[in-house]
Amino acid sequence: MHQTLQLTLAPEIALDDENFRQHIIKKLRLRHNDTPIIRKTRQSIDARSRQVKVNVQAEVYVNETPPSLIGFQLDYPDVSKKPQALIIGCGPAGMFAALRLIELGIKPVIFERGKDVRARRRDLAAINKEHIVNPESNYCFGEGGAGTYSDGKLYTRSNKRGDIRRVLEIFVGHGASEQILIDTHPHIGTNKLPVVVSEMRESILKAGGEIHFDTKVTDFIIAKGELKGVITDDNKEHLGIGVILATGHSARDIYELLDAKKILIESKSFAMGVRIEHPQNTIDKIQYHCEKDRGPYLPAASYSLVTQTRYKGIQRGVFSFCMCPGGFIVPAATASGEVVVNGMSPSRRDSPYANSGIVVSIEEHDLLPFKEFGALAGLQYQKEIEQAACQFAGATQTAPAQLAVDFVKGKVSSQLRDTSYQPGLQSVDLREILPAEIAFPLSEALSDFGQKMRGYMSGDAQLIGVESRTSSPVRIPREQETCEHPELKGLFPCGEGAGYAGGIMSAAMDGERCAQQLAKLYANKKIQ
Repeated sequence: MHQTLQLTLAPEIALDDENFRQHIIKKLRLRHNDTPIIRKTRQSIDARSRQVKVNVQAEVYVNETPPSLIGFQLDYPDVSKKPQALIIGCGPAGMFAALRLIELGIKPVIFERGKDVRARRRDLAAINKEHIVNPESNYCFGEGGAGTYSDGKLYTRSNKRGDIRRVLEIFVGHGASEQILIDTHPHIGTNKLPVVVSEMRESILKAGGEIHFDTKVTDFIIAKGELKGVITDDNKEHLGIGVILATGHSARDIYELLDAKKILIESKSFAMGVRIEHPQNTIDKIQYHCEKDRGPYLPAASYSLVTQTRYKGIQRGVFSFCMCPGGFIVPAATASGEVVVNGMSPSRRDSPYANSGIVVSIEEHDLLPFKEFGALAGLQYQKEIEQAACQFAGATQTAPAQLAVDFVKGKVSSQLRDTSYQPGLQSVDLREILPAEIAFPLSEALSDFGQKMRGYMSGDAQLIGVESRTSSPVRIPREQETCEHPELKGLFPCGEGAGYAGGIMSAAMDGERCAQQLAKLYANKKIQ
């Protein structure tokens, strides 16, 4: 017997394995000699009313063996002798592009400026404890990209960009929990994602692909309007049938190289602001309508906020970004002399803190003072705010901070709250760092959010700056169908760094799409 059930249950039943099993057995009136296999296929928490419920879809197999939950199998062909394509960047876009190329019979050769996931840890410790920023290996650069050590959230609204289920199954095939196939907002966690990334690396290498760590691309080999290959920082030339550019949103030197080589790039919209940090218990009380704590079954609560403000007669969107329940705030600078913050959560989301980016959309006229920088105007705008944050907080990785209520009132906080941010905080007036076109809408939005979520603007909420790497301020254009640069043949701009993704999942799907288009156009091309 096989049945699919749609259930709405109390958390203590839905989120406790044994209670859930007993509930199903009782509901179906199964006999003592029946052997049921019960597995969830979808799960979401509904906290809209005061009584929190969990919506569950489950399959029940009685006295029969269920099929596998995933269709993906680790069965990659040997491509060691096949034509090679070059990939710049070993984040989710680059790694998924490599795996897809292998499936299509093309050898991927990846160049990653940073280190492998294990070696990266030493550089992360150095930035947290000693305030030393390695510009090539940090929270943004290195194997797995920015998401590996700065969250691992897999939720995406990009349903039309690729096969979400396929990407999730590839993660599971490389060691992620099958729970990510079930949860409405799947999350691997920063403590588990490095292992998954390592397994993906092994798949690439075992199939005959190459990954070169500590290897930065410094130039392009161009002939007759076509990208033939790249030059790396050891002065070696590497040729390929095509180049997938998947560097992530913080590889400023790549944007500068493209600009210097007169390769078309464009300025694009982006957003900047701060991280707001609360005790997780505060968010739990608001979202779950509980008086004391969320109890033993419910996970750390999250939230999503958005509002519209006006500044000098122009509408400004302000929204929460990359909300991290039970998480930490981390230093995400990629060069000394700048302070950048980001958020992350371990798989258990058991930190006593909750944090989220609260960011303001940057408009085209904000960049007019930087018009001399052309398409890199947003990059310069971003950079100057990050440098100001560093200087105002003491020229280390100590971050500028202010209680949210004090920021709205326009006064410096006399005392800050405890924080998850390891390098420490310095009380400053954030309006001295943030331009008025960010600070004013941010203040208005916080007041509005305090109305939407009673308790959000409590005295425990503090702002930590700056959250500036929400997305790239530069787009590398490409043709809609082929994903190829409109002026330079053989170049496939990809992922967040090119302006076509906004997270692990959308970057992974974009990597697969670029790989497919490269193979379609150049699989039979000879390298010359």
